[in-house]
Amino acid sequence: MVEKVYVTYNQVHKLCQASADKILNDFQPNLMIAIGGGGYVPARILRSFLKRPDSPNIPIQAIGLSLYETLTTSDPVETPGTKVTRTQWLDFSSLEISNLIGKNILIVDEVDDTRTTLEYAVKELEKDVETAAKKLGRESERAIFCIFVLHNKDKPKKGHLPQEMMEEGRYLAANSVSDVWICYPWEATDIDEHDRLATS
Repeated sequence: MVEKVYVTYNQVHKLCQASADKILNDFQPNLMIAIGGGGYVPARILRSFLKRPDSPNIPIQAIGLSLYETLTTSDPVETPGTKVTRTQWLDFSSLEISNLIGKNILIVDEVDDTRTTLEYAVKELEKDVETAAKKLGRESERAIFCIFVLHNKDKPKKGHLPQEMMEEGRYLAANSVSDVWICYPWEATDIDEHDRLATS
């Protein structure tokens, strides 16, 4: 049976707070891209801690990627799928893409499990931004991608991130855990019961 670990909103808030200075110092992001649905809440919390006086809020864009498949309707534990599916992506036909060229972009998700979703997100975003930069004659303006996750599962990964990204420290996990099933509060249908399980 899979061991479940229950994480509260309070814990998520504190993980974001504890990571904010390192993100500001090491990444200095101009933009965040939240991977839905797990990256939405951490990205929004992070934005509050990354805000600096006399500076605008860091914009948040969103992409939707799906890799997990539920095994049964009675058990919330899911199993990793074999293919990443786009459910939402940035509109590259609009001016939105020009906002990514030459920027430091922080990709935010809740958990690095198999790394397959993160690998897909980085590869596809890098490719799309490079294509847009060429079209606009801005090839010299390189977008720098960084990653923040609340939890990294300490286990062999199926997906791989660019070696340069890892060597340059552009990957940050607020916490490393064993290969457990993490139950996040935004997945709960009964938040009181969820919080009770988190403290038991």
